[in-house]
Amino acid sequence: MGKPTGFMEFDRADFYAESVRERIKNFDEFHVPLSDDKQREQAARCMECGVPFCQSGMQLGGMISGCPLNNLIPEWNDLLYKGSWEQAYKRLRSTNNFPEFTSRVCPALCEKACTCGATGDAVTVRSNEFSIVEKAYEQGIAKAEVPKVRTGKKIAVIGSGPSGLAAADQLNRRGHSVTVYERSDRAGGLLMYGIPNMKLEKSVIDRRIDIMKAEGIEFVLGKDVGKDIKAAKLLKEYDRVILACGSSEPRDIKAKGREAKGIYFAVDFLTSTTKSLLDNDLEEGTFISAKDKNVIIIGGGDTGNDCVGTCVRHSAKSVVQLEMMPKLPDERAADNPWPEYPRVSKTDYGQEEAAEIFGTDPRIYQTTVKEFVADDKGNLKEVVLVKLEAVRDKKTGRLQMKEIKGSEYTMKAELVLIAAGFVGAQSYITKAFGVKTTDRGCAASEQGSHRTNAEKVYVCGDMHIGQSLVVRAIREGRDCAREVDEELVGYTNL
Repeated sequence: MGKPTGFMEFDRADFYAESVRERIKNFDEFHVPLSDDKQREQAARCMECGVPFCQSGMQLGGMISGCPLNNLIPEWNDLLYKGSWEQAYKRLRSTNNFPEFTSRVCPALCEKACTCGATGDAVTVRSNEFSIVEKAYEQGIAKAEVPKVRTGKKIAVIGSGPSGLAAADQLNRRGHSVTVYERSDRAGGLLMYGIPNMKLEKSVIDRRIDIMKAEGIEFVLGKDVGKDIKAAKLLKEYDRVILACGSSEPRDIKAKGREAKGIYFAVDFLTSTTKSLLDNDLEEGTFISAKDKNVIIIGGGDTGNDCVGTCVRHSAKSVVQLEMMPKLPDERAADNPWPEYPRVSKTDYGQEEAAEIFGTDPRIYQTTVKEFVADDKGNLKEVVLVKLEAVRDKKTGRLQMKEIKGSEYTMKAELVLIAAGFVGAQSYITKAFGVKTTDRGCAASEQGSHRTNAEKVYVCGDMHIGQSLVVRAIREGRDCAREVDEELVGYTNL
């Protein structure tokens, strides 16, 4: 695939990022794509490696290696190299319902498993994907394809995040009538309000939703199933119900003084900014503001980084990001060989921006909050931090983080954002449908299936497997749709 000698002839060249000082002036996407010819050169670097680990999506060393969607990466790289944009898009869409999303927010598991990356620089798979899908929109290739025949079967999808949208898209292709219920005022779920604009501009989501509507999918917004709409009503009206409500119960920090004003969950902070940005361009102050505040973010993952980037754009006084675990190595360790996912330290856009603006990396490792301190009005004024050390449990062998006695110190903070992940689905929705849950708080299903204990009810996405990646959520939605389709029709070609 690609040009046989391309990986030797062309160096890796990814999208150009605008300077920090320029991009923090707004919430726009800030990566500048390559020209068509330069992108085709990058596709030419996809070598005829024989075993394309990039599309494997298998578990190695306890982590996923390669694309969970099994995207036909060498095939559409070859088509891109040859300038066959339409065919490249069709091959891309055959396995991925929403390449416009994954090409912006996916951590590119494919690139980490690229054969070129074993000894050099991986192929720019994600930017190649971006260029293919954007060219498809530009040329009118990405358009509504209305099913020619309807089966008469009705399916309700609860939740419009990536898994719910993928399930809806697949089932609609088969001719089933699909209605998507979303409790927010806009469709997209996590994509809309959980990911900031600078990573995924919301016009990109609206563009795809408009196509799905034109294809016959109905969206019911601002209705919270389990509260506004009874589960029994949906079970009576629809042949099947798919729960795709996400793992939306945030993990809290149980420390002294938690009741102080000025402590928020990261998802609420990010949602308030995006909603205000879309509603009134941040002009009415209807969001949780970090302006002129000392901010501490608890959590070192992608959501924590998104909070850092958002706080920088709010003009925060200072930003610190706490990470409980030790800093990962800068290069692969001997026990983490290719094509395993590299367990190495990375500096993301938000951390890069904070380092530029405040003069130092915002991350503090092996540290957590011991106490929140409020003033006499109940407003947060400072946080007591404590250092941690890694201790291996003698019975289980697992590494645990323990407080180092006497290592406490105080830091000013008027705003704390908790980005410590999620602990499962919100209980009111599982109770409404009578769905059993796992020890992790997810909706339980039959072994190797998406079918729950409740009749006619299926589950997919983070609500099924726990907090994960957008690309895995799409795979979950596709797999669930296949199972529902087979049960309704007797066979499936999804």
